[in-house]
Amino acid sequence: MPFRPKIAADYRTMLWTMVFTPGFVAAQYARPDWVPYLTWFSIYFAIACGVIAHNHNHRPTFAKKWENGFFSNWISIFYGYPVFAWVPTHNLNHHKYVNTPGDATITWRFTNSHNAFVAFTYFFVSAYYQATPIKQYISKAKQTNPSLYRRIIRQYVICFGGQALALVIALALHGFKTGVYVWFFAMGLPAMISLWTLMLFNYDQHVHTDPWSEHDHSRSFVGKLTNFLVFNNGYHAAHHEKPSAHWSTLAEENAKIAPFINPVLQQKSLAWYWFKQYVLALFIPSLGTKQIGRGPWNPPDGKKVSLDTADVEAEESGTNAERFRVPA
Repeated sequence: MPFRPKIAADYRTMLWTMVFTPGFVAAQYARPDWVPYLTWFSIYFAIACGVIAHNHNHRPTFAKKWENGFFSNWISIFYGYPVFAWVPTHNLNHHKYVNTPGDATITWRFTNSHNAFVAFTYFFVSAYYQATPIKQYISKAKQTNPSLYRRIIRQYVICFGGQALALVIALALHGFKTGVYVWFFAMGLPAMISLWTLMLFNYDQHVHTDPWSEHDHSRSFVGKLTNFLVFNNGYHAAHHEKPSAHWSTLAEENAKIAPFINPVLQQKSLAWYWFKQYVLALFIPSLGTKQIGRGPWNPPDGKKVSLDTADVEAEESGTNAERFRVPA
């Protein structure tokens, strides 16, 4: 039987990506008058596709290579960017350096302040600096791994070609004005918000944490509803400490290390955290986060830090770099 996931929990992954995500898009294409009500669902499922892309690149969902390739191409369309990019920027870079010098996604590049402006603009800063390992990865793949390079190019073509085809279909069905409207709210805007939101998640999971600590390197959001919606992506400390663990086991992994983590880094509610940090802290600063432990710019060995992004190699999807640790 094709597309049988290796782990049963991923039948929900398939339901989300193969049924609900395209289903809500199709409903809006069929009934443009439903767009104001259904676009919110498409936004959520696009974000879910981004989280699933993250999970898929750590632990490929299927046993067969062609199935994983097809799945990567498919979710790329709804996520809004070729999902191979998780490998150089996340698996091989972020997981190795974890918000310390060398990480393309550091939260403190220009400031360690934590407020709504910095959080909102983090996407643009992080995307700019993530371009370096992506370009390097593609260049090295072209030179040393032709098969990987072909898959990368295919993903770009399918991702952006799929979005373009969706726009053409919308125009053919509804004419220019309504067609653009339907495509934008069913496909275009959800993909944009997905990319921005996934980077916001990363920002909030690392800002003001102690990357040199054994366990206080990440902020986790442990609420059950949040983790149901984002496939346990809230258990971020556990994920960093065991990146090869399947997403369905992260609640159990988090329970093992939670007693050793600063309690402020085990947040119950993502929604309350955002409201407290980005609204209430404007009026009551003491409600905002504070730097935990040693700042990421202050390594235990006392050496001068560089903001340059570390090099990456042209590795295959599903790899997980070992976390870089500076001796205390």
